[in-house]
Amino acid sequence: MLKHSELIYDWNTLPGSEIHPAGEIMLDDETLRDGLQSPSVKDPAIGEKLEILHLMEELRINMADIGLPGAGPRAVADVERLAREIADSKLKIKPNCAARTHENDIRPVAEISQRVGIPIAVACFLGSSPIRRYTENWTDDFLLRTTEKAVTYIRSLGMEAMYVTEDTSRCDPETVKRLYSTAIGCGATSIVICDTVGHATPGGVQALIRFVLEEVVKPSGEKVRVDWHGHSDRGLAVANSLAALAAGANCVHGTALGIGERVGNTQLDQVLVNLKLMGLQPWAEQDLTKLKDYCMAVSNATGVPIPKNYPVMGEDAFRTATGVHAAAVIKAYKKGDIELANSVYSGVPSHYFGLEQIIEIGPMSGKSNVVYWLEHRGIAPSEELVDNIFQRAKKSDRCLTEEELLSCCQKVSAGSTM
Repeated sequence: MLKHSELIYDWNTLPGSEIHPAGEIMLDDETLRDGLQSPSVKDPAIGEKLEILHLMEELRINMADIGLPGAGPRAVADVERLAREIADSKLKIKPNCAARTHENDIRPVAEISQRVGIPIAVACFLGSSPIRRYTENWTDDFLLRTTEKAVTYIRSLGMEAMYVTEDTSRCDPETVKRLYSTAIGCGATSIVICDTVGHATPGGVQALIRFVLEEVVKPSGEKVRVDWHGHSDRGLAVANSLAALAAGANCVHGTALGIGERVGNTQLDQVLVNLKLMGLQPWAEQDLTKLKDYCMAVSNATGVPIPKNYPVMGEDAFRTATGVHAAAVIKAYKKGDIELANSVYSGVPSHYFGLEQIIEIGPMSGKSNVVYWLEHRGIAPSEELVDNIFQRAKKSDRCLTEEELLSCCQKVSAGSTM
């Protein structure tokens, strides 16, 4: 029997098309902070947030932004409860909190860290682009002074500083260089490059990442983690995250289902899918069968439905009623080869994610769909029954429901006509 690798010619692996990241890829989950800034989400109850946190841990996501304590008392309470859960349950996921570059936002993070007894990194953010500076009447000197003061204060409290420039993808090179260099000089150990309004293309992302590495990180002589934080306004968030990794970024940020401001953040679940399928470490061997549970938990907790055609996690992702497609899948099943069945008409093997191919019956179906559906449920596919269901499907304007199909079976079994 041929190996599956011999049945697929993979252009993605040719020289020049592969991604060679700077090291093991890290992920920072923003679901419980940036994701909740969507105007359409419900802020989950703390119990729901804890469930989501544990699912992040099961997926071995490296870091989580657990909130912005500067937003008020409820935010402080939730952040402290999440941090305490990480401490008490000895979770490996590392927490960080968002903060404006202001002591009033930074101080609560330090206080929570001290009360709970675990390190919490501070992701302090500051607008950087010319359009933002013009709108806010900010001078270059103001930005530099604010950066220096905030990062120095974070370090004086003994905390890790993640320095974030908002709207980096629309910022001029000189300002990018000065701000990040100042932050690193004051002790920032990671810098976050942001596509805050989803402006960037994959080519632009690579140019920006390479500029920061060559003009900021290398000249600093410091060991600095470079993060990419993207948004989906042009539908390029996942592609941009992969481009960032290809250009040398160490970590990418995202949210479950891409929830967040406007049309949302990078879809972290889709990033995980691609990292696994691309064989990139450490995700190539990671068990992602809990990915569906993670997405469903976030969907239920926030009130954001998963579109039926959403990649991998959508209801239709591994579902087909088309005769030609279904026939090929069924033939693969008859060979006794689950992986073949999950790959012949799908670019994503469903079993990697604890899912399976589903054959439906509708107006585009063939009789093989009907036979398979019946056999799969232990019902003998008599010629009369197959023909009755097939004719009903051809007259329908949609896929037949389970109830409708079982009703057909009962009527034929009782000897009635349809």
